Amino acid sequence: MSSLEIRPTAAVDLPSITEIYAHEVCFGTATFELVPPDLAEMTRRFQALIEGGFPYFVAVLEGSVVGYAYASSYRPRPAYRFTVENSVYLRPATHRRGIGRQLLERLIAECETRGFRQMIAVIGDSANAASVGVHAACGFRMIGTHPHVGLKFGRWLDTVMMQRELGQGARTVPGGEGGTG
Repeated sequence: MSSLEIRPTAAVDLPSITEIYAHEVCFGTATFELVPPDLAEMTRRFQALIEGGFPYFVAVLEGSVVGYAYASSYRPRPAYRFTVENSVYLRPATHRRGIGRQLLERLIAECETRGFRQMIAVIGDSANAASVGVHAACGFRMIGTHPHVGLKFGRWLDTVMMQRELGQGARTVPGGEGGTG
């Protein structure tokens, strides 16, 4: 495999990201969206994440964006501010080459640097063994399954929940909450 570059996402990457995600929406079960968002919507989502202080990376192979990963707010209420949810998507031709794991590892490291304490993976479709496996390999533990919560392609799908501590995790309380940071 040629040298893989993982770098922060730039606006120029958004057409490729939109294409990668559209394929997953139309043909995969990793996302429960049913209609692919257009470039304008993907740009809006990207800007909201960056403005919110969340990391967003692309994987570039031979000059082309082949995958991306980002962290987002797990839930909107303030008590969840140290918990993020991760998302990782790849072009189908690049599956099973270690790119998803490299993206996830970079995302984890960056989230730790930014002071987040927990990362949640909400994996669409319990049959998605590759995603469950890469998360387990990166230190996530299974916390549960929500059976039959999504209907896509004429069948009911589960979501698998996995979690990983970041940095000090729950061993300390970040400053400003009466803790030691």
